[in-house]
Amino acid sequence: MREVVFALLPRVVLLDLAGPADAFRNANTKVADSYRLRFVAAVPNLPSAVGLELGGLEPLPAELPDGAIVVLTGIAGSSIPLEAPETRAVIDWLASGVTQNGMLLCVCSASVVAAKAGLLAGRECTTHFEFLEELRRVDPRARVLDNRIFVEDGSVFTSAGVTAGLDLALHVIGRQLGPRVAADVARDLVVYLRRSGSDPALSPWVSHRNHVHPAVHRVQDAVVRDPTAPWTAQELSSVACTSSRNLARLFSEHARCSPLDYVQLIRFAFAKELVTQSKLDLERVAAKAGFRSAQHLRRVWARWESRPPSAFRARSAPLQ
Repeated sequence: MREVVFALLPRVVLLDLAGPADAFRNANTKVADSYRLRFVAAVPNLPSAVGLELGGLEPLPAELPDGAIVVLTGIAGSSIPLEAPETRAVIDWLASGVTQNGMLLCVCSASVVAAKAGLLAGRECTTHFEFLEELRRVDPRARVLDNRIFVEDGSVFTSAGVTAGLDLALHVIGRQLGPRVAADVARDLVVYLRRSGSDPALSPWVSHRNHVHPAVHRVQDAVVRDPTAPWTAQELSSVACTSSRNLARLFSEHARCSPLDYVQLIRFAFAKELVTQSKLDLERVAAKAGFRSAQHLRRVWARWESRPPSAFRARSAPLQ
């Protein structure tokens, strides 16, 4: 179980807190005991940006277990009170090295607070567009990137305004528990799942799911649970409890693709995950993902990805 520690500041933006917190909470319903949420601050009670007071907050812990995830939430307003006592206490806490054996996730303007603690020096990072120049001013050593959803640099992650914190949480969940878990969480929260901080395209795991038809979702859920099963039109229609012809019509109307095209898309997504996160050769990837051969995989791959599988080999390793 990984600890997710939300470090809060006065005038905290509730969406910065609630979005990531609910994503990690939801992930626990998919993979039990994956995350334990904690909420800490320099004082036991803090006002939020909307006036709601948050109480019962833990004090800032002197140390954290290895692998802990610290989520630093943003502050409302056009300026960040870096010298306010509660903010200064969090900055000193971060500067003490409490996150060195874990991860730091900065939501919105929290990047400026992390920069003040010296944690963004030499790192690529981003923040809400209104605070980009302040981030550059607070630590000129930070390599600030504009127009990013979120930026990953080692164990430090920074994100743009408010809802981007949810994108960041889904990204971390996907890396730690797998993209299918992140896709399930995104679907439950009725949000898009993005593949990376710089790529706004939808993940294949949630593509063609912007509908509410229960039979089509039932088929899609079955395929996502077991992409490598020998899916035929008859097998898929039996899951939907309808005829193959009617299922094809329902998919065309609601998912904007055919049932078998959807199977191929999910197998491609599974194969891409294997290529990216393992050292399996392409023949073994093809076999594990339900393709007849590496040649078959390459042919299907080219439908959704212009770059060859070799371009994704070991591009990223799973987060611990």
